[in-house]
Formats: sequence, structure tokens, C-alpha cells
Amino acid sequence: MLKIRLARGGAKKRPYYYIVVADSHAPRDGKFIERVGTYNPMLAKDGDKPRVTLKADRISEWLGKGAQPTDRVARFISQSTDEALTGKVKWTQSNNPNKGAPGKKAQERTAERAQREADRAEAEAAAKIEAAEAAVRAKEEAAAAAEAAKNAPVVEEAPVEEAPAAEAEGSAEVSVEEAPAEGVAEEEKTEA
Repeated sequence: MLKIRLARGGAKKRPYYYIVVADSHAPRDGKFIERVGTYNPMLAKDGDKPRVTLKADRISEWLGKGAQPTDRVARFISQSTDEALTGKVKWTQSNNPNKGAPGKKAQERTAERAQREADRAEAEAAAKIEAAEAAVRAKEEAAAAAEAAKNAPVVEEAPVEEAPAAEAEGSAEVSVEEAPAEGVAEEEKTEA
């Protein structure tokens, strides 16, 4: 099958395209049958020189022989002002609404991220509610403690008696008296 397509020429970062008639199986910049025009994208659209030059009679002849233009070349031909090419090729802009849509894995990652965000927001909301309930309980307990303190009978403390302190002193004296002296223990050993 014959194609009318672009073949890249020019230098690195300075493209220049030839419009060629070639077999559809040939490489892009490889073997071609005939050169039928040029396209220089480096020129300004509204400049002095035209960006696209076409050999209208040769293109119309190849179209008559069954050559199919690629999408870009069909656009050039349909925009051409040459009478020989008028109406030969009708170019319509293709519409692919799914082209910009994210892929399957990207959609899965987005869904997982949204789920994590929702779970985190839910956990934060639950923590806030729990903290508010704890604060309310603490206030209620404090109010109940204050109310209990108001309503509780006043208990007078009993005066501290001195007798128990005296007993403590006496018990200390007794323990000192009960302990045998060191010298006495030595005397008993020497006598025996």
C-alpha cells in the first residue's frame, strides 16, 4: 500500500520534513518513490516564506493511483489553496476523548489514595469526638466532686493525744535496756 507521508530530515533539534510517496512498510526515513513536497516547522506560521510546499499535480496523480495520505499530510492537502488539490482529500480532526484519561493502575492508585485520605479523616473525626466526650466527662466528674464536697458534713479532727507519743518513748527505752551490753557477753565467755 502506498502512503503519502512525512520523512524527517534536518539536524538535531532543527527538524525539516520531506513529503514523500513511499511503501507503507518502508522505514520512516528510508526508501521512498517520489518527493512531492516539504514542511519546515521552524518557520513562523505567518512569516514571509510558506511552511508547507506541495507539488499539487504530482500529489493529485498519486491520490488517483490509490496512495493514502497520513493524518498530518491530509491536513496539509485540505488546507492547501491550490485548485488541483481542492476537494481531493477531506480531513476531519480526530476525536479521542479517552486519550488524556489516566490508565488502569493510575486509577487504582488514585482510588487507594482517596480511601486512605477518607480513613484518616474519619479517624481524626473520631479522635476529636472522643476527646470532646472525655473533656465533658472530666467536667462532669469535677462538678460532681465539687457538689459532693459542698454537701459532705464537716468532720472535725480529733486533737492529738500526747500519751501515744510517751508510750513510743518508753518502748525505745525498754529496747535499749533489754539489749545486753558487749562487755557482759565477753565476761561470760571468759568465765566459762
